[in-house]
Amino acid sequence: MNYKIKKATLEDLNEAAQLFDLYRVFYRQVSDFERGKAFLRERILNGESDIFLVLVEGQVVGFVQLYRLFHYTKLQKQWLLSDLFVHPDYRGRGLSVALIDRSKRWCEETGACGLLLETEKTNEIGNTLYPRCGFEYDGHHNYYHWWCE
Repeated sequence: MNYKIKKATLEDLNEAAQLFDLYRVFYRQVSDFERGKAFLRERILNGESDIFLVLVEGQVVGFVQLYRLFHYTKLQKQWLLSDLFVHPDYRGRGLSVALIDRSKRWCEETGACGLLLETEKTNEIGNTLYPRCGFEYDGHHNYYHWWCE
């Protein structure tokens, strides 16, 4: 399949926000295109994340969003692969793997030590995909969340 991957800019905001909204719905959130668009716009403007888009025939069909972290044992920058989504009509064509490969190259380009990600235990697609792409399951740590009300 012919595809192109590019780093998102504000010019890509509408297309990225459409996919971001579908991604959030996938995770059982209520659709809110405008709020998601504002969220992505702020991330891009403030340099708080890097987003890569995959295009097929000029149409944006998937994205990955990376956030900068720092690893305490490696003493280096690390990237959190926070969001990865390919439109259902384009799944099974290797585009998720291509976005992951681009994320790995981004680590090399930015001098980072690697990628970290988490996904729900029920995400069968991701839990099959990530080990195939060289990610190792970390069964030694528990992840906890605390949310402000």
